[in-house]
Formats: sequence, C-alpha cells, structure tokens
Amino acid sequence: MPDLPLLDPRFGGVFYCLKELTMFQPDLATAERPTGDWQGYVVPQDWGHFTADDHEVWDMLFARQVPYLGARIVSPFLDGIPKLGLDAPGIPELGALNAKLTPLSGWSLVPVAGIVPDAAFFAMLSERKFPIGNFIRPADSLDYLEEPDCFHDIFGHVPMLASPAIARLMEALGKLGVEAIAAGEGDAIARLYWHSVEFGLAREGGEVRILGAGLASSFGEAHVALEAELPRPRFTLRDAANMPYRNDRFQPLYFVADSLDEVAAELEALDVSGLKQLAGPD
Repeated sequence: MPDLPLLDPRFGGVFYCLKELTMFQPDLATAERPTGDWQGYVVPQDWGHFTADDHEVWDMLFARQVPYLGARIVSPFLDGIPKLGLDAPGIPELGALNAKLTPLSGWSLVPVAGIVPDAAFFAMLSERKFPIGNFIRPADSLDYLEEPDCFHDIFGHVPMLASPAIARLMEALGKLGVEAIAAGEGDAIARLYWHSVEFGLAREGGEVRILGAGLASSFGEAHVALEAELPRPRFTLRDAANMPYRNDRFQPLYFVADSLDEVAAELEALDVSGLKQLAGPD
C-alpha cells in the first residue's frame, strides 16, 4: 500500500457526518431539534458577508481545478457548470443559483453553518434539498479545512444535480438513508455514499474518470485517485457497503463503476432489505 498523506488536503473532517472512523462532528441533536428535522439546521447564506478576498479564493480554486478535470471527470459534471452559470467569477448567491437549478431538476440548495448529522443530511436529500456551507476556506488554507466549505459543496456537488438522472439518484439515496438509519444500517449507507457520490470513479468513453464530489473539488486527491499506484477495484454494492473509509487522509483505494448510468441504477433500485443483505455475511 502506498504511503498516503495523513491529512486530506480538502479538510480533516467528514462530509455531513457520514460516520466511519474518528469524526469531527459535534452532537447537534437535542430534544428540541431531532436530527431528522433538517429545517432546524438551515441558516441565512448572508452572501453579503463574503469579502473580496473570499471571492478571490473561490476564483483561485475554480481556476486551478477546472483545467485539470477537463476530460478526467464524467460528462454530466462538465455539462452542469455552464448550465448553472458556475463559470462566472465569485461565490454564487444561492437564490440566483436555485433559480437556475430548480427548473432543471427540482433540487434547491439550503445554507447551513457547518456539518449536520446523518439523519438530517439524508432527510434533506430525500426532499431534494442539498446543504451548502455558508463559509469558504481562507486563502492560506486552500488545501485543508476541518469541514466542507461552499467550494466543496457547490463546485463538487451542484453541477451533477443539474442532471435529471443524478437528481433522481440523490433523492433515492436520501430516502434510503433515512430508512437505513432508522433500521440501524447507517454505516452501510454511509459507505455506499462515500465510495460513489463522494470518492467514486466511473468508466466513460473508455477511460476511468472522476465521479465523486470529494475528488472533483480536491486538487490533490483528484490527482491521487487517477494517477497514484493504488487499488482501483470494480464497484459492487456489496464491496462498497462493507469497505471502511478514511476521513483523515487520502483513501487507500477508489472503486471504479462500470459506468455512471450503471452505478446510478444499482443505487436507485436498492432498498433497506437489500442493504441489510449487502451488509450481512456473504
């Protein structure tokens, strides 16, 4: 196994509390705010609080990421950028972005102050809402954050949400996630999400390309996922559901789906009963 960096250059925590190893999340659930009550985590984006330096950080991150991704990422991602106007300079204002996204796929973006618990996250997805951090990393920490910021959330995830097929998949994962957590299968659905939507690869046009948002938004890990000498096993639901992941360093392997359409169809068709079978003994 290659000697991978200890700290992920994107951030040290995990995307919206998908639990596996040491987590960087506070316990935000209270009697007044159950974790599945996602509306309680929504805050104003307060776009006006972003400074000129903040917008410059967005532009720097965008300018270095897009040229590398090029033909190295699945086509719905590249299609989504101009459809949503994400190639315009500066941090997008969520109201304006929703005005373009919602007519395309029925999804809308909701601002949050940081990481939200699993149940709230999947409940958001089940209602075609995607959480967006209302902050951006400082200029002196372009490659390290303790939790996902608006560049990861918007640049990494939102272009794909403009695709109706991906929009259906993400809603299905949200509904399955809510049911899975209630059935005690939270780890299994978190692993599937992590190894596909966040850090998955997929074949397209005869090439292995980036699928996951964690790779799309990470300059360092995008290179590692495609170029480093490490395992890239074929994605199967069973293998992904049983493969622990790392949130404190680059992944030790990256699953490769036969195609974006195939992995989307498999995940969209999965129910809790099937998830339990995947997470059980062979």
